[in-house]
Formats: sequence, C-alpha cells, structure tokens
Amino acid sequence: MQENILVVDDQATVRGIMVALLEQSGYDVTAATGAEEALEHLQQNPCCDLVLSDVMMQGTDGLTLLDRIGTEYPGTPVVMLTAVHDIQVATNAFRRGAVDYLLKPFDRTQLLSVVTRAIEHGKLLKQNAVYRQNLEQIIFTRTSRLRATMQDLEKSYDITLEAMGDALDLRDSETQGHSRRVTAYTVALAREMGLNAEELRTIARGAFLHDIGKIATPDCILLKPGKLLPAETEIMREHCTRGYDMVRKIPFLRDAAEIVYAHQESFDGTGYPRGLAGEQIALGARIFAVADAFDAMTSDRPYRKGMSCLQAREEIARCSGDQFDPRIVAVFLAMPIDTWHDLREEVESRSSSVLAMQ
Repeated sequence: MQENILVVDDQATVRGIMVALLEQSGYDVTAATGAEEALEHLQQNPCCDLVLSDVMMQGTDGLTLLDRIGTEYPGTPVVMLTAVHDIQVATNAFRRGAVDYLLKPFDRTQLLSVVTRAIEHGKLLKQNAVYRQNLEQIIFTRTSRLRATMQDLEKSYDITLEAMGDALDLRDSETQGHSRRVTAYTVALAREMGLNAEELRTIARGAFLHDIGKIATPDCILLKPGKLLPAETEIMREHCTRGYDMVRKIPFLRDAAEIVYAHQESFDGTGYPRGLAGEQIALGARIFAVADAFDAMTSDRPYRKGMSCLQAREEIARCSGDQFDPRIVAVFLAMPIDTWHDLREEVESRSSSVLAMQ
C-alpha cells in the first residue's frame, strides 16, 4: 500500500520538484500551497503518513501548522523544510514536535532518506498507540474483573460477619436483632455527618461486630437474669478487649476493630476498657455510642418496656458532653424522628444484608 505524503510549500517550483521526486519513488503525494489548505486536506484524510512543510510561508507559518497537527492529529509525523541555516529554528521545530529537519536546497537522496526515516518513525508511533490502547483495554478489563471479584469476596465476607452477629444475638434472646438495628442506626448517623463510602463500610462492620467478644463470655454471666456481681461485671467488660483481639487479626477488619475496642468508652472518660475521652475515642465508636444507646432505650426487655423515640432523644440530649460527643448528638437530634421508625421497620422486615445498607 502506498504511503500518503502531504507536501506544504507556498513556492510552486519547490512544491512541484518535491511532488515529482516523491511520486517517482512510489509515494502517493498531495500538495498544499499553505497551512490552511493543508489542514483542510488533513481533515478529509486524517490518516496521512507524513507531512513535509516549509517553515516560512505566507499567512500561517509552518511552525504554527506543526502545532495544529500535533494537537489535532497526534501521531502524524512532520518534517520541516527551510532555507534558513539557523540552529535555533531547527531546535524550536524539534521542541514543538517535528521528527526531522531538511535544509534547502536538498537533493533527491537527502529527501528520500529523510522521508523514509520519518515514515518509519510514524509507523512506530502508530504501533505504539495501538499497543497502548490495547494494553489499556486489557488493563481496564482485568481491573473490572478484579473489582467484581473483590466485590463478590467482600459480600461473602459480610455474609459471614452477619452470620456471626446473628449467632451472637440468638445466644442472648434479650438483644435479638440488636446488631442489625444498631448497625443501621450507626450508618444513618454517620452518613448524615458526611462520612465517605469507605468510612461507612468500616463503621458498619465495627457496629455489627461490636459485641463479638461476648462469644467468650460464660453463659452464667451473659445470660444471668439478675444484677451482676462486681467480679462478674469485670468479666463481662472483658468482651471489648476480647472482641478487639479477635477482629484486629483479620486484615480488612483492622479499622473496624477500633470500634469494637472502644464502643463502651464515654466522651467524658468514664467508660471502659481504657478510659479514653473526647477525640481519643475513634469517631466510629463515638457515633456508635449514640446509636447503641438509642436502640437499647427504645427496645423492649423482659424487665421493662422500651421508651418512645422522643423520650430516648431527650435522654441522649441530657447525656451530651458526658456519655456522648456533643457534635454527634447535635446531628442526631437534627435528624427527623421518623428516620429511626423507618429504619427499624426496614431492618426487621428485610432478610438481605444489613451491611449493604451503607
């Protein structure tokens, strides 16, 4: 297949000589008298294999044409022609994207040598562009597959986590469904605070697994109907540390483990197990504390009836600055009270993953 060459020169004699020489050598040659005519040709024939352009032309000069070709037809090789023996002109042309430079007057051998090199250079550029495009497509396809695989894997992890949480809730009939509800409440509150998707996922997992350490708590203490003795209370409180030690060993739950560890801390430093205060407590744990207290107060227990949502909100407001972070309480109180009714009904009516609600 013949290579197509565009010759651009405002001197008819030079233009005619170059066309004749190139056609004798088997090239398909088109001539243009200036930059505008050259751009019109390229618009109709964007697959031109080479442009040979004079630098000094009436109207738009060759260097400006070079810039336009580099922007509008990237990958098209351009050789600049000039009668001016000035190294600065040549350097400027190369910096702006020319692949070669030919001084006038030139003979047939010089012209064909430059043309051959430039066309080969253009072919390499096009091959590299095709290779890069194919490589980008391969990377995109494989990345999409990997992303889909990771999402499936993440879903399977969350299903496993929910099974663990559900098993814990079933062990303690008084708190059945608590993990699902408190997770939904925590995520809703965190979203209202503007946390991003990754932070919501972490908080959802930490909230759902907050009591996972109770798996190691003896039934005689966990299920005791009456008040716990001081020694029993100490054993019960170990569930935060036990849960943290369990969860932090799983790489994708390392951040969520901080919520498990700190979910019983109080904003004023009177909580456990470490007595943390203020922003020493992980943000997720501070958000969880409000959601957890709200669910505990509004849920029925064998020994008491749950409060109304309004009463629970008033109690949380009263404990702002002591048990709870005031900033989080302010966001909680600003949310419509129907939010919590709706979330509770949604959680109790759905069988799909509560960890997907974020």
